[in-house]
Amino acid sequence: MITKTEIDKLVSEYENEDFIKDDPIRFPNRFKKKEDIEIAGFMASLVAYGRRDVFVKKLDNLFELAENEPYNFITNFEPEILGDFNYRFGKTKDFAQIFTVMKELYQKDGGLEELFKYGYENPFEGNMFVPVTDYFYSRVENADQGFYFMIPNPRNGGAMKRMCMFLRWMVRKGPVDFGIWDFMPISDLLIPLDVHVARISREMGLLNRSSNDFKAVLELTENLKKLDPNDPVKYDFAMFGYGVNKK
Repeated sequence: MITKTEIDKLVSEYENEDFIKDDPIRFPNRFKKKEDIEIAGFMASLVAYGRRDVFVKKLDNLFELAENEPYNFITNFEPEILGDFNYRFGKTKDFAQIFTVMKELYQKDGGLEELFKYGYENPFEGNMFVPVTDYFYSRVENADQGFYFMIPNPRNGGAMKRMCMFLRWMVRKGPVDFGIWDFMPISDLLIPLDVHVARISREMGLLNRSSNDFKAVLELTENLKKLDPNDPVKYDFAMFGYGVNKK
């Protein structure tokens, strides 16, 4: 098993501003206004899957459509703005439905921070993401596969990697993360688990579960808390660094 000294060294090496240029957090990093940052972060998290160079180009295209004004784009959203924009599983209709719900969220219900705060304070069977996704599901009819891929149902037991990543960006403060939300302590954040992080964490001896699901997220986060109970998800940077070093 990797030692605390070894993994902390990887964190210190990779948690710096150079990390931003190769990570989807580069998109919300363009902005200074809170609402622009959180909306840009959520938009970026929707398509942060697949080949990085491909989804980065797609996000560049999406932010061009938004005229690099995420808050204005969402609060005045009309489906026609998207043209034929799509990305893999996410078709134009799927993006239009998500952004239409976000428009209502900001016009009537306080925005993303209020929604995630409500989920944190009113979790369903211990999962704060259920109230968040239920908000979207309750406002959309005839949703297709792409909608549910980008807004996955936590009741299915999936890792919720992109939402965990987005929440880390918003809650945790550091040279990479923004720390603009303060309704929850960073000790309650969960590690964003994808195939890469799962493989690396098993090589490090930090994860035994074979399935890359929400139970694996909880197991890995609990083991990371043994290394730093106050800030377990800082080791997301170490996973990245370890993978780069292995290459």
